[in-house]
Amino acid sequence: MPPEQPDPRDRPAVLTHQNHPRVTLHEVAAAAGVSKSTVSRILDERLPRSSSETARRVREVAATLGYIRDDAAASLRRGKTMTIGVVVPRLTDTVMAMMYEELAQAAARNGQFAIVATTGDAPRADRAAAQTLLQRGVDGLVLATARSGDDFPDELAARGVPFVLTLRTDGRSLSSVADDRLGGYLATRHLLDLGHRRIGVIAGPGYASSSRGRVSGYRQAMAEAGATIASGWEIESSFGIESGAEAAATLMAAAVPPTALFAVNDNTAIGALSALHRLGLSVPDDISLVGYNDIPIVSRLPTPLTSVRVPFEQIATAALELLLRGPMGEADRIRIAAPSLIPRRSTARPPRG
Repeated sequence: MPPEQPDPRDRPAVLTHQNHPRVTLHEVAAAAGVSKSTVSRILDERLPRSSSETARRVREVAATLGYIRDDAAASLRRGKTMTIGVVVPRLTDTVMAMMYEELAQAAARNGQFAIVATTGDAPRADRAAAQTLLQRGVDGLVLATARSGDDFPDELAARGVPFVLTLRTDGRSLSSVADDRLGGYLATRHLLDLGHRRIGVIAGPGYASSSRGRVSGYRQAMAEAGATIASGWEIESSFGIESGAEAAATLMAAAVPPTALFAVNDNTAIGALSALHRLGLSVPDDISLVGYNDIPIVSRLPTPLTSVRVPFEQIATAALELLLRGPMGEADRIRIAAPSLIPRRSTARPPRG
């Protein structure tokens, strides 16, 4: 005799969008015996997770009923999308990729989602990228593309767009940056303490406040040590590897070449390292080299690179705080994080003679 088949009417119903409406907060609240606001607070993943008996019961009821949080509806109620737009020159630049990752993590800790747009470091593209992000409803912008003399931040401020600058600053807008002057000073002071006096600098682009600050620190350290900066020992460059190689070759072709180089960016330092190798020079036996930012690869080069470490996590956290909560007074409009020098094998005492 075949086994008795269960009556299909005894099977639990499968809830789908077609045969059952979305479970609401009100239904969860009624089933759990608490208020709707209590359910909303307990199920809001942006808030610290409660371990109370009420919270446990609410989560259990929500799971049983099949409640799914509607983030889009919640955003509409708040008038926000909980999304931050990040504008960087390019993600092939490790510094910018690291900065974006830290911003994304900082945003996640605040219940936000970060999306990125790249511009090639071109002013017109900066505006287009920012406008595209704003059209997609981001709640604010983090810009790592500020340039000297650019009035774009002023335009955003006039339009009432929430934004903050990071890594670079215009000196007026809300900004979260590293102390680039201190970083340049630390790099140069390290070389001076080793005994170098002929120190050249691969200066980066003049439109970036980060470059200008690092060069300012270099000049300050040289002046304090009474070391002369010979004509041609400051070479402006882009932040790229090839530009660093070209600058290093130019510096070493000087009538009196430096015994040490400070590159204001690790990419340019890597380019300099390749140029010095092609010239038959040994680092650090013939010439010392310091980079800036301490991106991960520089500690793994055949000659690990001395570099100035930038606290990207601290900068990202401060940027999001300024953007989401604003400054704590006028003196807090620009937050500055201190860098630190990481000595490695690319620096040594100058050669004799």
